Amino acid sequence: MARGPRIDWSKVDFGRPAAEIAAELGCSVPAVYTAKKKFEGKSAAEQSTASDSSTESAQPSSADAPAPKAAKKKPAKDTATIGFEKQIWDAACELWGHIPAADYRKVIVGLIFLRYVSGAFERRYNELVAEGDGFENERDAYEMENVFFIPEEARWNVIAEAAHTPEIGTVIDAAMRAIEKENSTLKNVLPKVYGNPDLDKKVLGNVVDIFTNNIVLDDSDKGKDLLGRTYEYCIAQFAAYEGKKGGEFYTPASIVKTIVAVLKPFDNCRVYDPCCGSGGMFVQSADFVRAHGGLHKGLSVYGQESNSDTWKMAKMNMAIRGIEANFGEHQADTFTNDLHPTLKAHFIMANPPFNYHPWHQEMLKDDVRWKYGLPPESNANFAWIQHMIHHMDPTRGRIGLVLANGALSSQTGGEGDIRQRIVEADLVEAIVALPDKLFYSVQIPVTLWFLAKNKAQKGKTLFIDARSLGFMVDRKHRDFTEEDIARIADTVEAFREGKLEDIKGFCAVADLEAIKAQDFILTPGRYVGVEEQEDDGESFDEKMKKLTAELSDLFVQGNKLQEEIKKNLKAVGYEV
Repeated sequence: MARGPRIDWSKVDFGRPAAEIAAELGCSVPAVYTAKKKFEGKSAAEQSTASDSSTESAQPSSADAPAPKAAKKKPAKDTATIGFEKQIWDAACELWGHIPAADYRKVIVGLIFLRYVSGAFERRYNELVAEGDGFENERDAYEMENVFFIPEEARWNVIAEAAHTPEIGTVIDAAMRAIEKENSTLKNVLPKVYGNPDLDKKVLGNVVDIFTNNIVLDDSDKGKDLLGRTYEYCIAQFAAYEGKKGGEFYTPASIVKTIVAVLKPFDNCRVYDPCCGSGGMFVQSADFVRAHGGLHKGLSVYGQESNSDTWKMAKMNMAIRGIEANFGEHQADTFTNDLHPTLKAHFIMANPPFNYHPWHQEMLKDDVRWKYGLPPESNANFAWIQHMIHHMDPTRGRIGLVLANGALSSQTGGEGDIRQRIVEADLVEAIVALPDKLFYSVQIPVTLWFLAKNKAQKGKTLFIDARSLGFMVDRKHRDFTEEDIARIADTVEAFREGKLEDIKGFCAVADLEAIKAQDFILTPGRYVGVEEQEDDGESFDEKMKKLTAELSDLFVQGNKLQEEIKKNLKAVGYEV
């Protein structure tokens, strides 16, 4: 394998995370640590000498997986906590190369969880001591406040004291087991990977120090929000790094916020996600209810997840957020083992796997859920839709889900007929076409489907083309602003109130006859048309003359550049 340029380590700033340095220089993380040890504490002369002996070519080690980049700061309205969130992620990057990749995510999310439950217990313990009734060691005194009872050996002060001992890994694993033993709802949920001999205990101790010294939990709500946001932040970063695999457990926050803003969950309602991932839909629903004057404890949360690690991650996420949730006793496949068969939910929101197959159609051909037709074996899109329709509250149920664009127009395996029947049942309230690059896992274009029982505008469907919204976070990823989300939500609300006027190129309302005229294809572009361009007063002939003149100048410049390149190549012995 060809070797890259040599690295002058004497010019490297080792104050930054090793993973960030490795990503920038194109070398392995272990190489950074090796160089760092040689250079720390050396004089400038010594560093120059060391540089000659410890220079490594800029190529990744074949024995090491590539390290994720430390998080870049992104624009945020609340910058008070983003620094800590980034610091935790940078700490996670420090762990890279010191633990097997399969355990990497578990280590960080497990520590966030452990720090939170221990802090919540400590606050409640101090309250009970101050009350003076002697209940500080009574489990019921904690459970009544939705606080996990933490045995002494699992409390954070014990973890912190052991941070820089060789036993730190086994101490944390023992803490996880003790918490599970005392709290049945967490049985077999918490990660116990910290004693792994491949995990560098010195680096782990440094991460524990960050959790000890940089988190202030003197205020319950702020502390809970800080760690909750950090949990979500790290999950998002893991999803970005893990790419397609990351899409299995994370839906980008802007998409979740859009779904929640359109559905508008209220206090004392049932919320359901049949493929809940890490639970982001529930977190945003609780935030929405709180922001509108309700109590998130009034939400009845139901979810299901087929992946064991993701199910555990969701359970921890709900615990950190103080959300009581029924995810079943274990992970399970939603189609073959529906854990909530009698549930009728007010709000169902989901980001199911795109074009999922195989989904065991051969076992479910007579299932009661396929009211509008048996979905094809090759694709579960309309199995997901019908599963959710089956679980809707019959009087005021609403659905918001993400599907690949193919579901809008596919005729394969009877999908066109199923889609037609769902439209004719007057269940489709709104279809929103999203821009590309919103997901970490896939680049295919997707659409939001909103379905409802007893629609406010009966016999009508709203189409929104939101493909022009959002901004590019980087070269590969797009995100929505709060204004973009509000525009979509406000447009749907105006439609429900009967106050919406069509906007060419953005939104249009169509009745059943108009949809029938389009063969029940639901692509928004067919209904909203093309945005009208403002006439600038310049004729076509004038525009073409201007453009051809500019093109002519570019040709001249290109020819000059071409001759210059030929001249330079000839000077070093190469003719073109």
